[in-house]
Amino acid sequence: MLTGYPAAPPINFGGLPPEQSDYKTSPIVIWPIPLDRTTTYISGTRYGPRAILEASRNMETFDDELWAEVCDRGIATLPELETQESSLEQVMANIRTVAGQLATEDKFVVALGGEHSLTGPVVSAYAKKYSDLTVLQVDAHADLREAYQQNRHSHASVMRRVVEICPAVQVGIRSLSKEEALALPQLKTKIFWAKDIAGHPAEEWAEQVVDELSDHVYVTLDLDGFDPAYLPATGTPEPGGLDWYQVTGLIRTLARKKKVVAMDVVELLPQPGEHASDFLAAKLIYKCLSYLFLKKS
Repeated sequence: MLTGYPAAPPINFGGLPPEQSDYKTSPIVIWPIPLDRTTTYISGTRYGPRAILEASRNMETFDDELWAEVCDRGIATLPELETQESSLEQVMANIRTVAGQLATEDKFVVALGGEHSLTGPVVSAYAKKYSDLTVLQVDAHADLREAYQQNRHSHASVMRRVVEICPAVQVGIRSLSKEEALALPQLKTKIFWAKDIAGHPAEEWAEQVVDELSDHVYVTLDLDGFDPAYLPATGTPEPGGLDWYQVTGLIRTLARKKKVVAMDVVELLPQPGEHASDFLAAKLIYKCLSYLFLKKS
């Protein structure tokens, strides 16, 4: 039996040792979903979860703002979900089933995309547990088409599926089609447009966003909600987006006032030689977890 050689940190979120990453004792579960089936501009989001995990192994786990380490609470990492061999409908069903199991076990799941279409089935699972669920979306795109390229599961239709399940509040939006604009008055959503908030600190508008949400909230963070100057590694970049302190300020306000039950971070498209975007995504997840799990410390 092979024993005794010095091993590198494990391939899990944060490179955490077993005592901080055991599934049974961890309230937080990182779930990589390398979905990349309906991307329409530049594909490659299937590589996003691995890039986030790799970057996370190189970040400091001590939070200088909260003066604590959320990893002490326990952060487990699941194996990647298979997303390429099955039909898209079956993949969606598998996501919904696993998310339902995680919700039943009271796990706080962080789904790593992959394309944004994974959000719908995860929201569906958590909405069964929380009847008053609302969704907070940070994104460049409204994603409210009824279907795109004849596909109701398209990443461009994900929030249309979500608002069929529960209401949503959308932040940082700066791109939508005429079809979506005409449908807006009939949909269960409120939009905080990038043109109205991108030039202002979160302290000026985050409270208004959070007050539109119910007591139980699911958060979906599409990384193209950030301005491409901060995070260029996404398949559909849009100018005029948010910065680090605006997004984290929003999450800090949300954590103070509401109960967040699960979240996802989607649409990272890793670029060769450009690791800042991967690291921002990993750090963003860890920062969100710090706000959510250390807020009473």
